[in-house]
Amino acid sequence: MSLDPARTVAELRELRSLTGDEHGAQRVCWTDTWASARSWLAGKLAELPVDVETDEAGNLWATLAGASERAVLIGGHLDSVPNGGWLDGCLNTVAGLEVLRRLAGEGTPPATVRLVDWADEEGARFGRSLFGSSCVSGTIDVNALRGLRDRDGIALPDALAAHGVDLDRAPEAQRQRASAAAYLELHIEQGPVLERLDLPLGAVLGTVGVERHMLRFIGQAAHSGSTPMEDRRDAFAGAARFALEAREIGKRHGGVCTTGRVTVVPNIPTAVAGVCEISLDQRHLDADVLARMLQDARDVASRIAREERIAVEHETLWRIEPIPFDPELIDFCDRAIRRSPARRTGCRAGRCTTPRRWRGSASRRRCSSSRA
Repeated sequence: MSLDPARTVAELRELRSLTGDEHGAQRVCWTDTWASARSWLAGKLAELPVDVETDEAGNLWATLAGASERAVLIGGHLDSVPNGGWLDGCLNTVAGLEVLRRLAGEGTPPATVRLVDWADEEGARFGRSLFGSSCVSGTIDVNALRGLRDRDGIALPDALAAHGVDLDRAPEAQRQRASAAAYLELHIEQGPVLERLDLPLGAVLGTVGVERHMLRFIGQAAHSGSTPMEDRRDAFAGAARFALEAREIGKRHGGVCTTGRVTVVPNIPTAVAGVCEISLDQRHLDADVLARMLQDARDVASRIAREERIAVEHETLWRIEPIPFDPELIDFCDRAIRRSPARRTGCRAGRCTTPRRWRGSASRRRCSSSRA
């Protein structure tokens, strides 16, 4: 039995029509739309000789037993951000489904193969990414999550319970690692690096570290008509200046800095903002550089607060250390890429054959974006 990429593309389009709209994918985790996507996947898996289970953290597993109990894990996640891309995350899972079909058609594989659909990989609803995979890896701190609420005020434990997940039992999902020998994931690139280098495929070298924080600039609300410019303590003005300087921090260190969420109070056209909250997401493959980026951001925020005569507070939302991938698996993927049909198109597949173009800043050392 051979792989059928056309079927995978057709199924991806089917999933998009079921769980998306004209703006993109709407499979935010712990919602009815996400649950519908899960049911769709379960229907596909029901046609295969696999054991399907949902673990304590809400991750979905489909296991094709092999001659060895040692397992190769493949997959990704069906959940999306609001208006998400139609291939982001779900390509990993749906392509993995096709791999299961092929292996099942060939008989018993030499090793057990397990397809996983991670729960809440994006973290779009509560701002905490990698929930299910962190539970399996053993890096979750449920107490740190207990107080998280979405924009409607719903607490994370309640949202999980509505989908059959007990937050206190979620760490028990670590048992899924017992037989794991390797994890492989196919992912659409989320940035322009491969396209810029004219590369159709690439082997990712690691998952970038993430520092995600909320900064709260506190000034003084005032009437927009009667308050002179020189007397204003505009919290939004401070946040806006910070957002522009955060971009330069990312450029200077060869990483990325994003300010994706801004909330102002009182949020009306006729008032100077008394409070402005702004998110900061910083990423880099080098832990030391990431730490310097965070310190630079703190220094910049403090300087701007002094100059604008306002205050600033910092709240850590989430952080993860950079994770270099296993060199043997990277080389395995590299060799597979070089043997792929894309190699015969004239493009340089895999890690760049010109090291000078490949090495340098962290963004250029990665051939593809991380999924974090």
